[in-house]
Amino acid sequence: MPLPIILSLLAVSILGLLWSSDRFVAGAADIAAAMGVSALVIGLTLVSIGTSAPEILVSATAALKGVSELAVGNALGSNLANTGMVLAITALVVAVPVSRAIFRRELAVMLVVTFCAGLVLYDGYLGRVECIALIALVPVFLYIISKGGVPPKAAANEFDTLNHSKAWIILIVGLVGLIGFSDLLVRSAVETATRAGVSELVIGATVVAVGTSLPELAASLTSAFKGKTDIALGNVLGSNIFNLLLVLPVAGIIHPTALESAAFARDFGVLMSMCLVLALICFVGIWRYKHEFRIGKITGVILLFIYILYYYVLFA
Repeated sequence: MPLPIILSLLAVSILGLLWSSDRFVAGAADIAAAMGVSALVIGLTLVSIGTSAPEILVSATAALKGVSELAVGNALGSNLANTGMVLAITALVVAVPVSRAIFRRELAVMLVVTFCAGLVLYDGYLGRVECIALIALVPVFLYIISKGGVPPKAAANEFDTLNHSKAWIILIVGLVGLIGFSDLLVRSAVETATRAGVSELVIGATVVAVGTSLPELAASLTSAFKGKTDIALGNVLGSNIFNLLLVLPVAGIIHPTALESAAFARDFGVLMSMCLVLALICFVGIWRYKHEFRIGKITGVILLFIYILYYYVLFA
């Protein structure tokens, strides 16, 4: 197949994932809002799981096709894109508030989960046992965030409520689209990597990661423009956590594999550094302003700079 056609299929699959994820999130968020779930919890669970659905399905598809390194690159690269691109761009558009509660709970959980993922990747092998251990942490995370957020009654009107049947149809259509376009994305990405002479890890951490992170960018910017910055932040933090607790281990459970040393030394190293920088900035800001700190333009520029530096290291 000619390379232009392969690249066209790659672009179509990314756009298809973006559309499908938007439908999936719209249906899920509306159903949850009708049940009176808080905005922060919706952002941390349904929206973040929905926007992570492309990564999850791409990871599973890649593992089934025997290219688990693409799935690992996708998981790590997506978290880099979420923090260094999605959160950074959102902060450049509108300041994102970080309360003490979010810092102590969701941000702390993201750091712990990232560290645990590092322990899994440290030996250069993505095994089945440690991946099962990562997935076992999902109920713990859900329990922790269930203790946070605004009271359900206060959040009941934060989303426009559609007809329940229509919401479920939108949800199913989005899910079917995600499955189909994920398969197309993996096929075209692997072929692109082969033609370009780069590894599946690199193509997963760049083209596939950015492509599957577009739903997070769209969801965060939309939430920010509507003044729901708690959903925007919850979406990024929740998506990062689910990427490491679901996207990464799914590949290891389906197809355990040896990894390039760069997966830990380079990709995870930059991710952990970026998370620590974000946590440090929030800690200093909260300590200085006592109650609430806002992730603004300066922080956005710092995170974006680290992300661009990662690409320089990747291709230098």
